[in-house]
Amino acid sequence: MSDPVARTGVVLAHGTMAVGLVDAVRHIAGSAADALVPLSNEGLSPEDVQARIEEAAGEGAAIVFVDLQAGSCCTAALASCRACADRIVVTGVNLPMLLDFVFNRGLPFEELEQRLVDRGRSAIRPVSADRTPAG
Repeated sequence: MSDPVARTGVVLAHGTMAVGLVDAVRHIAGSAADALVPLSNEGLSPEDVQARIEEAAGEGAAIVFVDLQAGSCCTAALASCRACADRIVVTGVNLPMLLDFVFNRGLPFEELEQRLVDRGRSAIRPVSADRTPAG
């Protein structure tokens, strides 16, 4: 198992979404959320976004979480990963996915990547006042 301190999560989204998600993780998870770096594409060129991703990810292993599968955030994230074997992109970021990341970021990349996708998907379900959500 790799060192959980070395793995960074870069949360990249339009507007202030990334800041809000990381703030929510900090309120729930405390200092474990220090592994997350929020970034916005607001007012930045694709090259500037890519440079900020590379700066935030640093030299260690990183996962870049983006809001949408297509668009400028994902394009910049994919460009930043081309030369880095230990950096991946996960789209459709949500709060349960980020919480799972901060508590399990020491898992091997392949296992963590699938776990995060599964967790993000499983958190999406209809819930109404007259029925209990399926677990």
